[in-house]
Amino acid sequence: MRITVATIQFEPTQFRKEENVARLLALATQAARDGARLIVMPEMATTGYCWLDRAEVAPYVETADGATSQAFTAVAREFNCFLVFGMPERDPLTDLYYNSAVLVGPQGVMGVHRKTHPYISEPKWAANGNSGHQVFHTEIGNIALLICMDIHFIETARLAALGGAQIICHISNWLAERTPAPYWLTRGWENGCTLIESNRWGWERGVQFSGGSCIVDSHGNLLASCDSGDQVLSTELPLPAENPQLNKRRPELYHRLMTNTFQWNPKDFFGLYGRNPLPDGKASRIAVAQFRPQNDVDANLSQIRHWAEQAKSESAELLVLPERALTGGKGSRYALALDDAPVQALIALAIELDIALLAGFAEREGEQCYNSAVLVSSAGLAAHYRQIHLSEEDRQWACAGNQWVTCDLPCGRVGILLGEDLLVPEAARILALEGCDIIACPAQLNSPAPMAHAGTAIPHVWPIPRGADPYHWLLPRVRAGENNVWLAFANWPAAEGESFGLSGVFGPDTFAFPRQEAKATGAKGLAVLDISTGSADTTWPDHVVRRKELVLMRQPHYYTALVAQPPR
Repeated sequence: MRITVATIQFEPTQFRKEENVARLLALATQAARDGARLIVMPEMATTGYCWLDRAEVAPYVETADGATSQAFTAVAREFNCFLVFGMPERDPLTDLYYNSAVLVGPQGVMGVHRKTHPYISEPKWAANGNSGHQVFHTEIGNIALLICMDIHFIETARLAALGGAQIICHISNWLAERTPAPYWLTRGWENGCTLIESNRWGWERGVQFSGGSCIVDSHGNLLASCDSGDQVLSTELPLPAENPQLNKRRPELYHRLMTNTFQWNPKDFFGLYGRNPLPDGKASRIAVAQFRPQNDVDANLSQIRHWAEQAKSESAELLVLPERALTGGKGSRYALALDDAPVQALIALAIELDIALLAGFAEREGEQCYNSAVLVSSAGLAAHYRQIHLSEEDRQWACAGNQWVTCDLPCGRVGILLGEDLLVPEAARILALEGCDIIACPAQLNSPAPMAHAGTAIPHVWPIPRGADPYHWLLPRVRAGENNVWLAFANWPAAEGESFGLSGVFGPDTFAFPRQEAKATGAKGLAVLDISTGSADTTWPDHVVRRKELVLMRQPHYYTALVAQPPR
């Protein structure tokens, strides 16, 4: 099924609600006349966004079925279309205010979403949304609504996908980075949903908004986008009939998603009963090596020694090596047992150089094979992980693991993933909830391909970058930021159909500029980065990897569907 859709980028003017609504009606009518069946407008489009308190916004709030919705319903009825817009909503039963998105069709209001994950400004006047994450079924497709900060959290769009959404309408007042934002693109792609993004632009009370409204298909392809200014973007959008992105999920292993560990001081929580205290905070240096393993264990051990010696010479405490760095090939033909000589040689190298090494390999145990990794150090074998989320190709030779693995090193708590795991958003989130400072991921990934940005005319305040970025959308960077972890990603070098390269260590805050990251972009290379887990002698964690604000702000009481197992 294909439908014509439109996104409206708009700069509302505060205190001029009637003028804003009139302008939006004109833009929506223009889009409808041009054939759009679904038209999306920004967050708080009717009133502007930066309200000081409840009293100031009070003259501009209305119920979801009020005069504004009736005016947009008239457009929907005339052109047989559907419209989404943002407004400050008043609940007539409680007199509470909400930052809401309203979906109207020819018959009137069809759905309302109240922002569940508020930004810093909403608590000045609005309550947290209380309606969860619904999917609204219409004649043009299944539609989910998200508002701005909601999309920072992997759980929200995942709930939409599990509810059968084909289209995510994300309305926002996004700021502080070039857009289209990597978070928008990631949430659509990883959930197999199309995404219609309507963002505002311009200034309000000293806040610069980013524009960048866009339309994205279910494969993450950017079909239409703009930079600044009031604009109507329209395109034909193919809707997915099924959602293969959900097939790799392992909900029986996701129960950690229902907990909220970071509502407590992490030092107290993870050290409760003296069981599992976090390593002391400190400054460290970690590294990743990018190279192509061979189908020759001896040759691979030689390469590993080369990169380990170089990393040690640069004072790295941890070196992450690519997926199957030890064996190269996959399948039983290449598989090693844990006690085989090459694994023991890796342990001996770590002891010799006094460096922690994480290396992937094809593993054999009895009649079964696994895509695995071992973390070795001067203390010997520190951790052993078997990949939980397998690609279709790897399912032909490997069994899936069933255990999340973390390991405490002097540089911090390290969680281990392998390649395909990184594509499933629940995986990194669970390791973050386990208190990981570092997620280490050996990989051989060729998708999603990084997306470039040509630069923006929006006058962002220094040091927010405005120029071109060849790696604007880069999945390991997003995973690091959304989970507030250092992500050490060791990929195979770029090769058509095999890997996109771009190994690196990526920082825990994607809105910190200049970026805290180091990348290896050649056929071979080492990326080394100084990292920190904060000071050891503070009562409350003084570093983002220990505080994990984006993890703290989750709303687990809405997330039950994420752990529900499909009927057998």
